[in-house]
Amino acid sequence: MRTTPLIQCHKFRVERWAFDANGRHLEHDIVVHPGAAVILPVLPDGRIVMIYNYRVATGGELLELPAGTLDPGEDPRTCAARELAEETGYQAGRVTPLLSFYSSPGIVSERLHAFLATDLTPGDTAHEGTEQIRVAPMTLADALAAIRDGGICDAKTIAALLYYERFVRTEGGAR
Repeated sequence: MRTTPLIQCHKFRVERWAFDANGRHLEHDIVVHPGAAVILPVLPDGRIVMIYNYRVATGGELLELPAGTLDPGEDPRTCAARELAEETGYQAGRVTPLLSFYSSPGIVSERLHAFLATDLTPGDTAHEGTEQIRVAPMTLADALAAIRDGGICDAKTIAALLYYERFVRTEGGAR
């Protein structure tokens, strides 16, 4: 496979991937992304620590789980714990892997790693200068209702919450 750089940005790059398949020469433009971590923080009373995060690409706030892009060479669990503290102020006593998945594999190489955070202790947030975030703890039932009603439309949040509800809560634990 041959790659041609097209665009280099702060958090990703765009490349044209040229390759031969089934006797044909093909080219695809791919967003090459280092990956990200998403964290599902559960308070001792069972509420989920959600955030309202202003997203420029959508022109408004999205109700999401805390998440962030991996730094070069960073372990996804480390990224998850860092983003939890920065965005919500909470420190996790325990960070457990849930699942990994691709966000949009037809055009983006980004792999997301979801984690469950428990044994939370509150602290101060450390938002980046461009972030506009509000912490919004809610019950799991309310978060699931928000998925059903369209109040949560962020794919990583939907995937992590539904996985947690279906496989962790009903089957007794994370992997």
